[in-house]
Amino acid sequence: MGTSLQLRSLVRSSGELELSLAKVPVPEPGADEVVVQIEAAPINPSDLALLIGPADVSAAKVAGSGVDAVVTAPIAPAFMRALASRADESMPVGNEGAGKVVAAGASPEAQALLGKTVALIGGATYAQHRLAKAAEVMPLPDGVTAAEGASCFVNPLTALGMTETMRREGHTALVHTAAASNLGQMLNKVCIADGIGLVNIVRSAEQAKILKDIGAKHVVDSTSPTFMDELTDAIADTGATFAFDAIGGGKLASQILSAMEVAINRKATAYSRYGSSVHKQVYIYGGLDTRPTELARSYGLAWGVCGWLLTPFLAKIGAEAAGKLRARVAAELKTTFASHYTARISLTETLKPEIIAAYNRRATGEKYLIVPTKDA
Repeated sequence: MGTSLQLRSLVRSSGELELSLAKVPVPEPGADEVVVQIEAAPINPSDLALLIGPADVSAAKVAGSGVDAVVTAPIAPAFMRALASRADESMPVGNEGAGKVVAAGASPEAQALLGKTVALIGGATYAQHRLAKAAEVMPLPDGVTAAEGASCFVNPLTALGMTETMRREGHTALVHTAAASNLGQMLNKVCIADGIGLVNIVRSAEQAKILKDIGAKHVVDSTSPTFMDELTDAIADTGATFAFDAIGGGKLASQILSAMEVAINRKATAYSRYGSSVHKQVYIYGGLDTRPTELARSYGLAWGVCGWLLTPFLAKIGAEAAGKLRARVAAELKTTFASHYTARISLTETLKPEIIAAYNRRATGEKYLIVPTKDA
């Protein structure tokens, strides 16, 4: 049995993050399992929460080199209480990825996957090999590479989950923040194809151009001095009363609710001291701004703000409905759900301070792909 590299994240109780590559045995598959040689795994914001967390990577130090490099970075004492449950435990990282099945168990289901390129989700994908249940991997369509299929779970299913949640809760249009991201571009394509009104909030003219170039109708820049007027007009035009916010901190969620209330009241026929009776909902699904969420309650009493995560959503809608979403992703991997990467890096390169700083920047529109086969 050979060995395989696996990226690990360790938070020491002394207040220090440690990143390293562990040498682990190549797993042996059970009867209903397969071993996937990981060829591509994206770095999503949700991965950075486990990989880096609140560590100060600007103060990172490196000991050793290559596969033996160890990166350390300080964590402020104020954050350690929230990290107590993972203290001193070396944890594998990576939500999703794709690669070739190089070993399979004896079951017919596992054997049928041998040699196929598959996508998988569930953790520990920043590694050269990953053990998985045969029933839990998704064979990629012919002609789809591992790099093209590596991001087929988190972003595509989140985009579809947003529109599905919107429909299930009785809304007809939505607002999305940090909208020029890979996910945001997918959401625009879904909404255009499905005839759903979408208001995109971005943070620069360059980001606005990205969306307009793919056909987005309503794009507003939060740095513009006329942002609130433009946002309200776009919401009034689409009738959006539903939003997904990737920013999280600061006042943006509150601004969205305020704009919704003003847009609704443009059509009001009578004044109500309690505000409109139309329910306005913001789901926070990201934390690009780590400050507290500020709510200036200027939007009546019919509103809600809470969190949203993909995994609980898929569990809630059930296997059949989730399967339909996955089938759409598979059919549109090279179109609607195509991902674009800023750079492709090896496992050893993930431990270089300048590269850590780049992927931890979480810049809208930037996405990094780990290619473990580069370390072979």
